[in-house]
This record gives sequence, structure tokens and C-alpha cells, in this order.
Amino acid sequence: MSDKADAAKRLAAARALELVRDGMRIGLGTGSTAAHFVALLGAQVGQGLRVIAVPTSERTREQALALSIPLSTLDETPELDLTIDGADEFDPALRLIKGGGAALLREKIVAAASARMIVVTDRSKQVDTLGRFPLPVEVDRFGLESTRRHVARLAADAGCSGTVAPRRAPDGHFLVTDGGHAILDCSFGAIPDPEKLARGLNAIPGVVEHGLFIGLAKAIIVADEQGVEVIGDIA
Repeated sequence: MSDKADAAKRLAAARALELVRDGMRIGLGTGSTAAHFVALLGAQVGQGLRVIAVPTSERTREQALALSIPLSTLDETPELDLTIDGADEFDPALRLIKGGGAALLREKIVAAASARMIVVTDRSKQVDTLGRFPLPVEVDRFGLESTRRHVARLAADAGCSGTVAPRRAPDGHFLVTDGGHAILDCSFGAIPDPEKLARGLNAIPGVVEHGLFIGLAKAIIVADEQGVEVIGDIA
């Protein structure tokens, strides 16, 4: 990651921090931009800000614990005021692709439990048509190849073409998510109808969740060298 891209991510995270109020219940996202937000939030907590946070991954949980951010779970705190998370890609309709960090299931559950989901990102993630970033699909490890073939056929029916392959960890084995599942990365290049593809994926047995986040983000805070832009309703 370039220094300029990292600086933009931090700038977006700092703008999101302005939305946090004392006493809020906050969902903490996963990824490089979300990590900047967690770091900035931790500094505010150290200065007396009172919040309760629910992390979307073990990685984020560990970061928050190290910063002494008070943590909860969705069982203990089932309704959240605000979730701040990143995205691997977003389009003009505020539709997202998420899951590059393999935390998409928990990210979507936390986002759905929140009154507002605000996305923080840098300009490189903005696209006209979703699909440049491979779409992650979280699947049960039982029947993995059968599910992969179902996903590939469904994608073709939805006008998508490209490889659908299990994600592998650095040791060569299938990557395993925090929830114990596998990830299929779908390299489509373009997704002409994200809603149709999402509906189809939801109907496949073996698919636990997919990385199309549709109708969840209220606004996107996007930063670049020129500054910060807010797309959508941040209020």
C-alpha cells in the first residue's frame, strides 16, 4: 500500500470518528481502513469517550482489546447505533463488495444490527460497475466442490463469467474463516445485476453468505489527495 493511499484511509477514518457520540454502541469493521478507525477510536476512549463496541472479526477484537475499547457481543448488545467498516469496492448506488479480509459474514450481521452503516475507504475502491474485485462467497466446507459448481452455474445465469475458486491460505490449504467456513472467490470482472446475483446466491444450499452488501450502507466516506467526499446520507 502506498503512503498516499494509507493517508487517505486514515483521513476517511478520522471523518467517521466525528460521527461517534458518548454512550454509543458501535460496530467495528475489519480491514486496513477500519483498523485506522479503531486506532483513532481507541485514542478517544483513552481520553474518556464512553462507548461499547462489537468487533466483526477476531483480528479487530484483538486490536480493540489492545486499545482498551470496551467490547460486547450481539447477544449482549443486539442493537447498535453505528457501524464503521471498509469496503473492497463500491458503486454509485452505494452497493458494496466486501470480504477481502474473509470477515464478510460477521460484517454483514453487525451491519444489519446497526441503525447506520457508514463505509470508510479511499478513492481506489470506487467503480462504475461492481465486480473488478473478486466477489467472496462464504460457504460451508461440507460439499465444497458441489457448492462451487452451483455458484458458477448461478453466476452464468446472472450474466457473470469468470473463475470461481476456493481461497487458499499462505500454507496452501483452504482458508478458514472465523466462523469455520471456506471462501469462494468469484473473479467476474463485472456484475451486471448485483441484486439478481445476490438473490440467487442466497438460495444455494451451502452458501453461508456472500460479499454483496446491498441496501446496508447509508453513506460512504471516501478520501483521496484532494480531501474527503461524503456520498449518501451521513446524518
